[in-house]
Amino acid sequence: MISGPVSGGWNVMGLTFLLAYLIGSFPNAYFIARHVTGEDITTHGSGNVGAMNVRRTTGSWTWFAVAMSADFIKGLAPVALAKLVVVGGLSLLVSPWGATLASAGTGWWTVGTYYVPMAAVAGAVIGHNYSLWLGIIKKRLLRTGKGLATGAGALLAYDWRFFLAVVIVGLAVIAITHYMMAGQVVASIVLPIAAVVLRSPDWIFAAVMGALVYAAHHKRFIGMLQGKEPKFYIHDRQGPRG
Repeated sequence: MISGPVSGGWNVMGLTFLLAYLIGSFPNAYFIARHVTGEDITTHGSGNVGAMNVRRTTGSWTWFAVAMSADFIKGLAPVALAKLVVVGGLSLLVSPWGATLASAGTGWWTVGTYYVPMAAVAGAVIGHNYSLWLGIIKKRLLRTGKGLATGAGALLAYDWRFFLAVVIVGLAVIAITHYMMAGQVVASIVLPIAAVVLRSPDWIFAAVMGALVYAAHHKRFIGMLQGKEPKFYIHDRQGPRG
């Protein structure tokens, strides 16, 4: 249980969401592709501003790794900082947040402070998927990503049990089906299931985040079911957009 939670929990939650959104909004992949090729990443491959589209745009696994790491960190950092602010020290920083909520008892949901790490997760993922900074550059706000690497980093900081469940099952599905899209969609479904299995009090939040990630994949997932999604889609060739 949190010892002496910060005051003004609901205000802190709102501010945390905003700051996490601004951090998550930074389009690392866009600037990497611009630096390496001079190209606009949104005109290549899937059109997304993410690590795999950096690979399709630059043809480089090295730049893919750089983009992946940057996106991962912009999810992990705001959530870790949010937990640090809430607990006021390092004692619960690495503890699964679901376990912290469980130890707080049934009244946790009335205290704004307990939602601060959730706000950080949501802000970072939504920021990546709907980048304000890229919206300013292009003068219109569009969906810019799918939130996978950023969401993974946020999950690791939030609750490492969720992270392990999503990564292990997602990679297993990709290895079996050879469809990256299949693994990504299954991972979004596994998140709330893992929360329920673990009896984590934040299972509703996990379900909402899983739905958010699935929504970003829906168009191409339907394309996969229709046989239009290429297996191991790693090259810059025309495929289902979105």
